Amino acid sequence: MQPISLEALNAADRDTFVTALGEVMEHSPWVAEAAYAARPFSGLAALYQAMVDAVRNASDARKLDLIKKHPELAGKVAREGALGADSAAEQESVGLDRLTDEEFATFHRLNDAYGAKFGIPFIVCVRRHTKDSILREFARRLENDTAAERDAALNEIFRIAALRLDQRVEAPDRLKVTGQLSTHVLDTHGGGPAAGVAIELWEIAASGFIRLLVSGLTNNDGRTDKPLISGRPIPIAVYELRFGVGDYFRRQRVVASEPPFLGVVPVRFAVAEPESHYHVPLLVTPWSYATYRGS
Repeated sequence: MQPISLEALNAADRDTFVTALGEVMEHSPWVAEAAYAARPFSGLAALYQAMVDAVRNASDARKLDLIKKHPELAGKVAREGALGADSAAEQESVGLDRLTDEEFATFHRLNDAYGAKFGIPFIVCVRRHTKDSILREFARRLENDTAAERDAALNEIFRIAALRLDQRVEAPDRLKVTGQLSTHVLDTHGGGPAAGVAIELWEIAASGFIRLLVSGLTNNDGRTDKPLISGRPIPIAVYELRFGVGDYFRRQRVVASEPPFLGVVPVRFAVAEPESHYHVPLLVTPWSYATYRGS
């Protein structure tokens, strides 16, 4: 779907407005219809709040119906390829369309346990997660009572809606739905930024499986030309940055052993705040290194 401007939405008739935003809340165009009455919107935040308020002010029965409209994660509907476009893209973003048989069995067991206890599908904003963190959320939230879990489901629906609005609507303001991961390599032996350092970013799963996400070289400022992750939430996960400092110092003709004392420096860290800025720099000499979380 092509993005639409907030200005166009403010000028739209009801049908056009609902067509543009009717799927922001899963298969529940009544939310967009209710928000339509609050036009004109001063910004995207005001539009988002109108949609949230429409749900908050709805009857309990209507809220429950909204929750039940959401598909199970890696459930039967997903396996049959019958998800809506938004839900399909969201589940694909975290690899729920590419589960092993063992992983599918785990999700199936958790979906069944959750549905039996609460009578609703488990809902989580998957763009903020990895498979590992989704499974941890499943286990944690299975300990909730029904009232707490319905509140949790609505809060996750609002997170999903915020991301969908951010993709659909062009406006002067933006919602706080994205994070950023960046790095910077400083050669503290040479006294300046380190250019041409090979960098790899890996996701580290609890199973031991690792996945290469980004690779590249530092520029003359010792940074990558663009952030390692940006324009989306940083999925909750354990990551590892690998810095090829041995080759860098070899090119600098620094006197060092062969093989060098430091060849590839790994920095393993965790992301718990998907909408935050994580800056993970490396301060390095041929014999030592340090890092910290910046912002």
